[in-house]
Amino acid sequence: MDVLRKPFEPGELLDAVRRAIHDSIAVHEKHDQDSEIRKRFATLSQRELQLLKMIVNGKANKVIAGDLELSQRTVEIHRARVMEKMQATSLAHLVRMVIAVDDAEEGDVGVTKLTRA
Repeated sequence: MDVLRKPFEPGELLDAVRRAIHDSIAVHEKHDQDSEIRKRFATLSQRELQLLKMIVNGKANKVIAGDLELSQRTVEIHRARVMEKMQATSLAHLVRMVIAVDDAEEGDVGVTKLTRA
């Protein structure tokens, strides 16, 4: 939001309008991206969400397997499904998606607060 003091130059008004349009487009694009990520989260099973939380919190497959009493191979399969369903190209990409949605929403069961647990 810009505040212009009178009298102002027409160029100042034009610049302010351009900035407002640019900011509005950026907000809508961010909202669209977050919405797409939330749709991907909705495709995850409870087990996959549980695994996602552990992955995002930095736990290794071996540790996750021990904590959940699963084989390491089962964890690897679940992890691959999470990456596929979330369309994540890397662990860093997956973490960025979780953080983006985590920061955008409060109180959404199963998605938010994953990085804070």
